[in-house]
Amino acid sequence: MDKKRIVQALVVALTVLTMAACQSASRNPGSSESSTTSSAGSSPAAGTRSRSSSPALQRRSESPAPPAAPATQTVTVPAGTPIHIRLRSAISSATASSGQGFEGSLSEPLVVGGITVAPRGSLVHGQVTNAVSSGRLKRPAELSLVLTSITPENGPRTSISTRTWSEVGKSHKKRDLTMIGGGAGVGAAIGAIAGGGKGAAIGSMVGAAAGTGGAYATGKKEIQLPAETSLIFRLSASAAFTVARAG
Repeated sequence: MDKKRIVQALVVALTVLTMAACQSASRNPGSSESSTTSSAGSSPAAGTRSRSSSPALQRRSESPAPPAAPATQTVTVPAGTPIHIRLRSAISSATASSGQGFEGSLSEPLVVGGITVAPRGSLVHGQVTNAVSSGRLKRPAELSLVLTSITPENGPRTSISTRTWSEVGKSHKKRDLTMIGGGAGVGAAIGAIAGGGKGAAIGSMVGAAAGTGGAYATGKKEIQLPAETSLIFRLSASAAFTVARAG
């Protein structure tokens, strides 16, 4: 009887333990699956957030900004366009030499097609191409100039080519001959009064010498261009200027 009760008690205990184990097993798989599902479900979202927040992807997804409009434009000034300048310093055929530079400024703005390429007052560079000092009883003075560049205010220096501005001094041969001949005539008259025919010949020689000396003393006629002298040049070739774009 006691053995039978013991066996029954063991059976009951085993049964209880088996049921408890089954209940525990039924609960654990669900929580594990739920946990796995939750983890699996959250991973793609997390990956998506991670990919969407990547700087490289953000840069690719953004549309490129339109290119900025250039701040400058090129304007071509045609050949033959007049360039009005005012000298900043004096130029003289007596002291200038070929190759010597000079400066000036625009006395009128340089405008092409309604666009101001270089405003009034812009710096101008030039060069003496020929300079001949006036000789006494010799050739007259000569002076030739060209412009080489214009520097607009707040703009780059632009090289240009212009036709040559030139001037040749007035010839003084006629005046010199008059002075020499007149001196000879006066000398002859004085010599004739003083000593007859021989005196006239001597007086003529002396008068001629005096006339030549007067012509030599007054014969030099230089070309003088004082500061602020206005000159006009013309472009011999077109020139491209870089200017600020309007607006």
